Amino acid sequence: MSRRNLANSRMTTEETVEAIPNTETSPESAVEGAETPALPPDSVVTQEEFDRLKTERDTLIDRLARVQAEFDNVRKREARERAEFRDYAVASAVEQFLPVLDNFQLALKSNGTVEQLRTGVELIVKQMEEALRSLNVQPVEAVGAEFDPRVHEALEMVEKPDLPDHQVFDEVRRGYRIKDRLLRPALVRVASNSKQKEA
Repeated sequence: MSRRNLANSRMTTEETVEAIPNTETSPESAVEGAETPALPPDSVVTQEEFDRLKTERDTLIDRLARVQAEFDNVRKREARERAEFRDYAVASAVEQFLPVLDNFQLALKSNGTVEQLRTGVELIVKQMEEALRSLNVQPVEAVGAEFDPRVHEALEMVEKPDLPDHQVFDEVRRGYRIKDRLLRPALVRVASNSKQKEA
């Protein structure tokens, strides 16, 4: 083969190798070599537009900080008002019982008979009940009522053939409620009538 033919064949081989894509390239180089879409000419941000966006961002950040500060202030004010309302409610309730306490202290200082002391305590109890009524605190109906586990707590059941089954016949500790809210159940003794159960 002549030198000219050898050179031609060598050029053809090199051109062929260059024309074949390199499949052994790394993924990174493939990504780097991937075509990125060209940005349209009008997407270039001018200095004026950049300054405007920066100012707008700073304004929004400032507004966010102010809103957050206002929210914190509102939360603190609401907590303070709630505490003040609770204190006011407690003060209003305590005020109702101060005269009752005064009368108890007077009763302790008295030198009257046992009967006089008993009468004085009964008057104080009535005064206490009146103070509770002024706060919408009502006693739970107990003696004579049918046992209700929602408002009564049974201390014991006693066989009582002369009373209806499950009737409350004794109140050990009075129960109280505020409107529909139970403060504490009444502690009661309940009648059990086996004759009624059999019938």
